[in-house]
Amino acid sequence: MLKLTGVNKDLRGFCIKDISFTVEDGDYFILLGPSGAGKSILLETIAGLLRSDTGRIELGGRDITKLPIQQRKVGLVFQDHAIFPHMKVRKNLAYALHGQPHEEIKDKIERLSTKLGIDDMLERYPSTLSGGELQRVALARTLIQEPEILLLDEPLASMDSQLKSEIRVLLRQIHRGGQTIMHVTHDYEEALSLGNRIAVMDHGSILQSGTPDEVFHHPRNGFVAHFIGIRNFIPAKIRMFGGLPFAETQGGMKIRLGSGQENLKGFVMIRGEDIVLSAAALDSSAINMFEGRVEEIIATPSGFDICVDAGDKLHALITGVSLEKMEIMEGMRLWLNFKATAVKFIEE
Repeated sequence: MLKLTGVNKDLRGFCIKDISFTVEDGDYFILLGPSGAGKSILLETIAGLLRSDTGRIELGGRDITKLPIQQRKVGLVFQDHAIFPHMKVRKNLAYALHGQPHEEIKDKIERLSTKLGIDDMLERYPSTLSGGELQRVALARTLIQEPEILLLDEPLASMDSQLKSEIRVLLRQIHRGGQTIMHVTHDYEEALSLGNRIAVMDHGSILQSGTPDEVFHHPRNGFVAHFIGIRNFIPAKIRMFGGLPFAETQGGMKIRLGSGQENLKGFVMIRGEDIVLSAAALDSSAINMFEGRVEEIIATPSGFDICVDAGDKLHALITGVSLEKMEIMEGMRLWLNFKATAVKFIEE
């Protein structure tokens, strides 16, 4: 188990502040945040490349706060792989086991290289390897040291979608084998596909941590919501009208809720997929119906994000087929339709 308590590090102009969290044995822990959030600094502090100013870092019940990197039982894989270019793959792996008996080194290399699918690369130089092959070698060179926790710094950055998929499969395989992993990324889809625990970081602080369900379905603030891809996260206050709860927004929208307490302040959250667009108000079970003007049409990997100003700006996600069929253009007026059950109210 990795445990951080009140860890601080000041780097003259940027600092990580009061970092506390726990990575349990067997976790795949994702540290998620934008560029410049301090994720890599925190990773290097855990590894021992940087020394924390205050706070405590424990691993497996040991205080490793002041130990040098070689005594921490931590494995760090850099984004640029950091493989020795003048050594063949076999020697890169053997280097990490310097001082161990020759036969033991040979046996470990053979077993791990087979497991990671690099046994046919052992006599090749790094310059002859592809990006995916280099990543496998970098992982192997770190794993051969049998670290208690594997630290990954943006391991899927700058890869095409096919290669990302390949390395994701490999990382899941390593995790299923019992390896505890802490993985730094700015990609929330990557976080969802791999992690069983997630912490969101920005400006040197942890803003929220928990399971993927807790973080992605119950974000604590607007930054977390927007960063993980939830565009509809609007400040509101619950009012009762006719004995029924509505979330009244600053833009004047009154959004029907499934339940709620009078005068409670917080945020309305609606998934873009749950909003139906129409040219006229629908005769349907959708209780919430608002007319607005199309402000922007944004292409996304899964379709189109249609931003509609109906007092507050709401984002609906639709397919390319729907966009073409409805002939949606910026400036036209549309109706937004969604059920009360699709609305979540998060208390401030």
